[in-house]
Amino acid sequence: MTDRRTLPRALRPFGAAQYRLLVLALAASLLSAGAWLVAAAWQVVELGGSPIDLSFVAVGSSLGLVLAVLIGGVAADSIPQRSILIVVEIVRGGAFAVAAVLAATGVIEVWHIAVISFVLGIADGFFYPAYSAWLPAILPGSQLLAANGIEGVLRPAVMQAAGPALASALIAVQAPWLAFAVVAAMQAVAAVVLAVMRSTPVRRDPEEVVRHPVRQSLLDLRDGFAYLVQTKWLLATLVFSIILVFLIMGPIEVLLPFAVKDQTGGGAGAFALALAAFGVGGAVGSLSVASFRLPRRYLTLMILAWGVGCVPLAIIGYTSQLWVMVIALFLVGVLFDGAQVVWGTLLQRRVPPSMLGRVSSLDFFVSLALMPVSMAVAGPVGEAIGLAPAFLIAGLVPPFLAFATLAIARLGKDELAHPLDSAIADPSIVTGAEAAAGFEAPVDEAHPPARSAESGPA
Repeated sequence: MTDRRTLPRALRPFGAAQYRLLVLALAASLLSAGAWLVAAAWQVVELGGSPIDLSFVAVGSSLGLVLAVLIGGVAADSIPQRSILIVVEIVRGGAFAVAAVLAATGVIEVWHIAVISFVLGIADGFFYPAYSAWLPAILPGSQLLAANGIEGVLRPAVMQAAGPALASALIAVQAPWLAFAVVAAMQAVAAVVLAVMRSTPVRRDPEEVVRHPVRQSLLDLRDGFAYLVQTKWLLATLVFSIILVFLIMGPIEVLLPFAVKDQTGGGAGAFALALAAFGVGGAVGSLSVASFRLPRRYLTLMILAWGVGCVPLAIIGYTSQLWVMVIALFLVGVLFDGAQVVWGTLLQRRVPPSMLGRVSSLDFFVSLALMPVSMAVAGPVGEAIGLAPAFLIAGLVPPFLAFATLAIARLGKDELAHPLDSAIADPSIVTGAEAAAGFEAPVDEAHPPARSAESGPA
């Protein structure tokens, strides 16, 4: 066995065998997802598609995610998370295999890619809540920051760098169908690794009254929404996120391939390089945050990093040099993914374990609710006003939004009263799941008394 004490802080989760298997499955899944991004986009381009066509495909993925993620959160708090993840990987592998067959036989059309993207979005809606809820059952709380940092490295490095690079290489050798076939094989690897792992019990309130599954699911969903509205730091962050996603996701997902193609004259390899820069930046930011203790002003710095981190996007629409786009996307990745590590740890440390799946799903649902709209309007807006103004808006509006959120929500008292780093925590102040659940109110917000499971629905 690996001695965890000999490992650096950022690598200590690897001392657990179960976590090593989970990371292997996650890496295979992320590699396939990253390759799909480039292969699907370039398949649309090869079919003669326009930014509006790519918006159509992107909307399919984001719409599937938004529609499924709430159900996925309820499932993650009710069904063993390992079982959910295995089914997700099988479904994703089947979807990629269908894309490979359609493309190899020459019958694939844009609407096929959109439908497959919709199925993949539904699968993601179940994946993220299950993964987030399972991780604290595998690792101790002291290693969650490091684990989120490792995921923060893997997600950009594998999904946004290695995956696109693999896809561009396979497209250069043959065509997008080969990339589709390879990512289907990657999903099979992920499913096999998850099947080898041990399942863990679903963590529910021991005093909870067992009801009919449908009724219980509705009550779980209601309780999750109530918790979100009653928790000031969570609500303020998600309101900020939903507007931020609307501003930036459309330009990044829909307009970036055309910016690379039209402004730099690059092909699939250049687009993959741009995504790789974003991924490498994210890996650097994630590893840096995971290597140190959480900052005392974790809410303030997290929101500022997301807002200010968008500024380099303003440059993309005004340059014809690929290297300038690469640097801009690298800087965005550093700040975005570094802040994401803090956010993931914040949820896992301050949200009650029995509610973590639902809160994670609400996080995705609320913050991504406008993603389909963003992607749907990005193509028409890009054609109407041009790529440069669209990226300018995506880069310069978010910083003002971040400062406005901090000024209005006034989260300073809460983050000072509830530090996530136990080394600086005041033992006289209740933190963690108790404060987040409302058993002890945060310093600047009042929660109603916790409702007993026996009291029934309100």
